[in-house]
Amino acid sequence: MTAGTEPVSAIVPTVESVHLVEHAPAVSVPLTDTVGRALTAARIVDAAPDPYAPGHWSLRAGSKVGAVAVAVPGVSEPVTIRITPKVPIARLFFLLGHSLDPKGAWRDGQVSMAEHREVLPALAHAVERQADRALRQGLLQGYRATEETALVVRGRIREAEQIRRRFGMTLPVEVAYDEFTTDIAENRILRAAVERLLRLPSVPREVRRRLLHQRARLADVTTIVPGQPLPSWQPTRLNSRYHHALHLARAVLDGASAEHAPGGLRVDGFLFNMNKLFEDFVTVALREAFRGTGHTARLQDPHHLDTAAEIRMKPDFVLYGADGSPCAVVDAKYKAEKRDGYPDADLYQMLAYCTALGLREGHLVYAKGNASHAAHKVRHADIVIHQHALDLDQEPAGLLTDIGSVAQRLADTPRV
Repeated sequence: MTAGTEPVSAIVPTVESVHLVEHAPAVSVPLTDTVGRALTAARIVDAAPDPYAPGHWSLRAGSKVGAVAVAVPGVSEPVTIRITPKVPIARLFFLLGHSLDPKGAWRDGQVSMAEHREVLPALAHAVERQADRALRQGLLQGYRATEETALVVRGRIREAEQIRRRFGMTLPVEVAYDEFTTDIAENRILRAAVERLLRLPSVPREVRRRLLHQRARLADVTTIVPGQPLPSWQPTRLNSRYHHALHLARAVLDGASAEHAPGGLRVDGFLFNMNKLFEDFVTVALREAFRGTGHTARLQDPHHLDTAAEIRMKPDFVLYGADGSPCAVVDAKYKAEKRDGYPDADLYQMLAYCTALGLREGHLVYAKGNASHAAHKVRHADIVIHQHALDLDQEPAGLLTDIGSVAQRLADTPRV
C-alpha cells in the first residue's frame, strides 16, 4: 500500500450529502475513513466506524445544527452534512432574535425565512433580506480614525512618530485625521457576513445570487481577514437602519462554526449550538423580565465555591437585590427529560450554587419536560431546587409567558 493512501476497505462509494436530525438515533452512512475521522476531530457529530457494515460510519447529531462540507483531496465533490433542529426554524429564529436583540421588532416577524426548512438556507435568506433593507438607501458613512504618511499636513502631526521615523526631516509627514468614509465598522461587518455565507454549503442558488449583489454594493469596503477580531460598533440613531442586519451578521460571524483544514482536508460550514442558543434565550429573557424592577441581573457571573477561592463556578444567571446581595440563581439546560427524569448531576451543581451564594432556592430551566415545574427539598440543608420546563414548540407569546412565571418564582425566592 502506498504511503498516505487509505486501506482498500476504506475506499468505498461515498455519499455526497448526509441529512441528520438533532439528537435523533444514529444512521449508518458510506464514508471514507478520512471523512469519518475529520468529522470526529472537528466534533461536528458523534462518528464511529460501523462494526456491522464495512466502509460505513455511524453518525449521530448532537446539539449542533446547520451544515458543513468536508472536502477530501482528490475528490471533486465535498461531503455535506446537514443537521436540522427538532424545533421549527421559525422558533429557532425567535430564540436567536430575542437573545441578540430583545427589544428589536425583527424577532416578531420582520426577518423572513421564506419557505426554507433548514438552518443555513434560512439564515442566509434572512441576512440577505436585512442587508438589502439596510443598504437600500446607500451605504452608511461615518468618521474613521486614520494614520498615514503624507506629503502634506492633514489633521494633526504625530510628533513622536515623526521624530522616531524621520529623524528631524520635514517631509514626509506622519499625520492622523478623521476621514469621512463608507469604510466603517458597520459596512465591514456586513461584508464579512456576506462573504462568509457565500463560502458555505447549502446556500440556495437564488439566495447566493442576491448575496453576490449585496457584496457588489460593499465592494469598496475593506474585507476583514478571517481570524481577525471584528471591529466594534455602537447602536445609534444614525445607524438604526443597520441594526437588524448587524445583529444577524453577528450570528453568522460569532456563531459556532467550523473552518479549518486538518491533514489537508477542508471542513467549512456553519453550526448553531442549541445548548448555547437556549441558554442565551433564557438568561436574556429573564434579564429583560427584571429590567426596571430594582434588581440587577448578571449573566455568566463568576463566583467561587470555597473560601480559598480555588474552585471556580459560573452560574448562567444570578439575580441581585437592591442591597447588592444575591437573591436568585438560574442554570439553563437544553436537555430532554429521560424516562427516569433529569440528570442528578444538575441538582448537585445547583446545590453547590445555592450553598456558595447563601440561597435557600435554586432554579434549573430545561428545554422541555412532562411537567412545567417540580421542586426538590434537600435533606439537612433547608434548600429547595426547582426544575422548570419550557415547551419550545409553543408560540413565542406562550414562551415569554412561561419565562414570566419563572421570573415571578425568582422574585419570591427567600434568602438564608
